Amino acid sequence: MATQSEKAFRLQALHEREGAFLVPNPWDIGSARLLAGMGFEGLATTSAGFALSRGKPDGAVSRDEVLEHCRELCAAVDLPITADLENGFGDDPGRVAETIALAAETGLAGGSIEDYTGDPASPFYDIELATERVGAAVEAARALPFPFAVTARAENHFRGRDDLDDTIRRLQAFEKAGADVLYAPGLKTLEEIRRVADAVGKPLNVLAPPIRGATVEQLAAAGARRISVGGALARAAVAGVLSAGREMREQGAFGWVSDIAPGSEIARLLGNV
Repeated sequence: MATQSEKAFRLQALHEREGAFLVPNPWDIGSARLLAGMGFEGLATTSAGFALSRGKPDGAVSRDEVLEHCRELCAAVDLPITADLENGFGDDPGRVAETIALAAETGLAGGSIEDYTGDPASPFYDIELATERVGAAVEAARALPFPFAVTARAENHFRGRDDLDDTIRRLQAFEKAGADVLYAPGLKTLEEIRRVADAVGKPLNVLAPPIRGATVEQLAAAGARRISVGGALARAAVAGVLSAGREMREQGAFGWVSDIAPGSEIARLLGNV
């Protein structure tokens, strides 16, 4: 098993090389080990997927639960993992810095901080406070003995505010505050990705859904350096459960069994880790 420092430098190298790389988002140890067994080079946690695994809605999981989840995933696979740390689990920049320091203790190679408050009445931190929070995260990361990658997220498009100019202003401010990776989840077109990528100088993480039909090659050509899928893999698994459940409940049938993954394939992938 690689050391945390080795994983962190591997993640740094992935961001520095040409083209884009994928960090799919597992939601538990099993899905992390399956993805690692398939040969992916890095992983990212998903707050929505993990919350679902705990029977909770996104945003309803505590910091302690998230940190323990990160610790389990980091111990389970020999891949660098960057974590969805939501808004740092607090408004104050000091709380954000504390979260980064605690996250680093779990074995992570990086983590993201978003500018979404969680308060529907006032959903976004103003740009000054949002930038100060990113700066606090960066300062905490730089105090570590390895390159912990801080990803700064501008949540506008993911939260229903399609203001690309404001998103770009925020990402540029986060870049100046020292963020290693920039991320605006919810962009819907390759042109939007291109505009954001052209406006910043740090690696851009792109959330593949909801950009329908786009390939890794197209996303990379538009400016993506890192590509994630958020909670989509977890929701795809849930879709299978719901479909099978409806067939059993409404038809009394088990046709869904013909589509399940063979036990031999699962064992093979888990054995590859």
